[in-house]
Amino acid sequence: MARKPRALRRQVTLWLVAYAALISLAVFVHGYIVNEQAEQLTWHSLLQSELDHFVQRSAEDPDYHWTDSQTVQLFGDDDASPPPAEYAQLQPGIHDGIAYHGRDKVLMVQDVNGRRLVLALDITELQRHENKLGLWMVASNLLAIVLLGLLVGWGMGRVVRPLSEMAERIRRLRPDRPGQRVELDARASSEQTVITEALNDYLGRNDQFVERERAFINSASHELRTPIAVIDGASELALAQQDVPPNVRQQLLRIRQTAAGVEQLLALLLVLAKDPARLARSSDDVRVDQLLPEIVADHQHLSADKDLVLALDAGPPVRVFAPVAIVQAAIGNLLRNAIENSDRGTIRIALSAPAVVRIEDPGHGMSPEEISAIYARMARGGEARRMDGIGLDLIARLCEHLGWKLTFESVEGSGTVASLDLSSSVSG
Repeated sequence: MARKPRALRRQVTLWLVAYAALISLAVFVHGYIVNEQAEQLTWHSLLQSELDHFVQRSAEDPDYHWTDSQTVQLFGDDDASPPPAEYAQLQPGIHDGIAYHGRDKVLMVQDVNGRRLVLALDITELQRHENKLGLWMVASNLLAIVLLGLLVGWGMGRVVRPLSEMAERIRRLRPDRPGQRVELDARASSEQTVITEALNDYLGRNDQFVERERAFINSASHELRTPIAVIDGASELALAQQDVPPNVRQQLLRIRQTAAGVEQLLALLLVLAKDPARLARSSDDVRVDQLLPEIVADHQHLSADKDLVLALDAGPPVRVFAPVAIVQAAIGNLLRNAIENSDRGTIRIALSAPAVVRIEDPGHGMSPEEISAIYARMARGGEARRMDGIGLDLIARLCEHLGWKLTFESVEGSGTVASLDLSSSVSG
């Protein structure tokens, strides 16, 4: 199943929102790193100056003692205040984010005159404010991203709407109506103007092409049928004469058969030139099970010089809605092909539900490579096996045009089976 393409508006919105989120994350991480570096420098400068002041006063006055405050404490200045066990294992230097009795501390550890001094600064309240500020920054960034997404979505909707409206106008174009053009919206951009002008130019050239094709089809339909009818009528009148020599009669029969083949080929080409939807006007309610005996009887004479038997299994009643001449031509040419490629044995023609005609011949059969080559030629529309003037590629294109399915299967040396599936045209 083909994946449904995503809308341009959604893709651009998602990309811009993702870009904004990435930029916000980069700014947030950069700010966090800068803030941490600034804090480290601030704590180091502050605590180092306090510790240097204590060391200097202690050197000048042996009786000087540090006095703790609510936020700053000094451990190790005398035997009465040794460093806590949590601080004893720390290396000299600055240590941020140390938890002690539920409080956040910044420590300056330094060895002075054989003593380890630990100066602790309580930053619990500052850390709380910093965490709140961080949450507010995250929330504001998320809100900004959401608002940006909404704004971009709204803006892209206004930008893409003229394209969507132009696409809808193009979709409403009918291939059977000449002179159609795509209207240019007053809000159209220069790019849309270029696209619309190019498309209208293409529609104009396509109208000319279609008109030439229509003129050719009309000429073929009227001008070619007339001489074919004259040839067929003249040959019929000549055959009605009693004194026609046998060799001349044989040539007249060949002329009449060729005229019938050309008329059939012309009918097939005209069907291919018409839109399948318009074929409904010239279609018939065809009983395939009743038509098959007539087709077999019409082709019985082709096996007169061969040791062949045409065995028909009409099967269940099957009705299809299609041009009767086309159904006859498709099945008849497959049967003709089976007769021409068989010398002896039984050709079996069977009809099965819902509407599948199966023709099995006792010929030499085709190898898988030969069948693959036939399908390749059918796909390319190239030269294929001939069937009394009508190529297999033409029958295959006709089936594709009408929604029918034509398949071949073969066991090498045992014959070939051609299956024509008319299910898409089943009545009711």
